[in-house]
Amino acid sequence: MTQAGNQIRWTTADLEVLAADEWKHYEIIDGELFVSRAPHISHQDSGGNIYLELQIWSRTSGLGKALFTPGIIFSDADNVIPDVVWISNERLAQLVDEEGHLTGAPELIVEVLSAGNLNERRDKEAKLKLYSLKGVREYWIVDWRLQQIEVYRRENAQLVLVATLIGDDEITSPILPGFNCKIQQFFN
Repeated sequence: MTQAGNQIRWTTADLEVLAADEWKHYEIIDGELFVSRAPHISHQDSGGNIYLELQIWSRTSGLGKALFTPGIIFSDADNVIPDVVWISNERLAQLVDEEGHLTGAPELIVEVLSAGNLNERRDKEAKLKLYSLKGVREYWIVDWRLQQIEVYRRENAQLVLVATLIGDDEITSPILPGFNCKIQQFFN
């Protein structure tokens, strides 16, 4: 942990000295520490359903792999645990370190919102900015309470909102050829 002016900047090394607590997630975004507790069961269920659909498609297509709550260490000051990612076989082979963490951007990141202003700010602002800067091609922000998904795609070197999907809407993606799923399947 370093201190610049009055602002404390956390690093990956700081996470190693924090007490291990299986009910908390520690993430660092631009040197800011975010701590969250285990999410609501419906949050986990939605993330699990998205992972399942992406993994079934991945096994059929052979193009990549879905991962559930992987650690991504972009840098010493940017260390996150998204709910779900999809990564191509080529990128997966290049980006896994010896400890089994991703060290760069997967093609798709999915974050399921947790209740609370700080949690929503983290996913809708801090992580959106981070993922945009790091080269993520697509970002889904999932709201299990509203049963909707905001889809952000890379345009002109940044992630921009291209759709908000609900209910019977189908989600597709240019990075997942042939993948489609009704939004309501993620919330059943």
